Amino acid sequence: MNPFKFTPYLKSVIWGGERIAALKNIETDLTDIGESWEISGVQGNETVVSEGADKGLKLSELIAKYGARLVGEDVYARYGTEFPLLVKIIDARRDLSVQVHPDDKLAAQRHGCAGKTEMWYILATEPDAKIYAGLSRQLDPETYRRDVENKTIMNDITAHDSHPGDIFFLPAGRVHAIGAGNLLLEIQQTSDITYRIYDYDRRDANGNPRQLHTELAADAIDYTLYPDYKSVAQPITPKVSELVKCAYFDVRLISSPQSLAIDYADGSFVIVSCTEGSIEVDCDNSVTMMKPGETILVPAERANLTVTGNGKAVTAHINPQN
Repeated sequence: MNPFKFTPYLKSVIWGGERIAALKNIETDLTDIGESWEISGVQGNETVVSEGADKGLKLSELIAKYGARLVGEDVYARYGTEFPLLVKIIDARRDLSVQVHPDDKLAAQRHGCAGKTEMWYILATEPDAKIYAGLSRQLDPETYRRDVENKTIMNDITAHDSHPGDIFFLPAGRVHAIGAGNLLLEIQQTSDITYRIYDYDRRDANGNPRQLHTELAADAIDYTLYPDYKSVAQPITPKVSELVKCAYFDVRLISSPQSLAIDYADGSFVIVSCTEGSIEVDCDNSVTMMKPGETILVPAERANLTVTGNGKAVTAHINPQN
């Protein structure tokens, strides 16, 4: 079983830009592309294998066919045929709404699904681009509701200058927004549950105010005030750094690998996203050429990789449960 490539699921949105098609070097009639869902098992938005013997299969069908050979014994035992991660490229020409996502417990109670913890790796920025993440002052549900009503909630959220290579970890409950001018890679739990808190009084395509979820968000927000909301890469080897490691995913950056052998044989698939330059991914003599904006799914049974090239790649896998 060789690594899989998927046809990305492109989404036009009111805040989207024009950089995703250029990054991926693809032609499309779509405009205002805000998201490219690279690997998705979300029902209704599943990505489909784009080449090879399994071309045309949805991700869930691929897991049903190969099971633990594809996703890994531990992952298959935990998630079955539901793929646990969603990978996106996001291009924000305008500010995204201020949002929060519920944790697993709250999402299960309200929606019968998983919560949403995510991380962002910044690919490119325009001058003065911002990321909004975390509270800037102590809030409680009452003051939160008041500031939403008064449209002063942006004063309560920490604004970060955004630069290529920056890392933001967004556990469920953390208020956040992507500011205009950011192109980023997002890795998250497979969940599409979002509570919109504030949207700058924008209107949808029909001229209606976009729906807010003030009360739903009130119970989902983590009101803890943390000293810092920006993550720092932790070197593992001279060519590999840990970006984010949590219960839901382990995300690493590979830089200018030349010829670097990496063993991910811990019971998980591996996602590889090329973010810069070009690389080759060799899985037991099955070589996949990758360029910026491309993402592949490496089966768990082939998760002993050799990565070669002068580019950069972000990888994601799931650590076994203790």
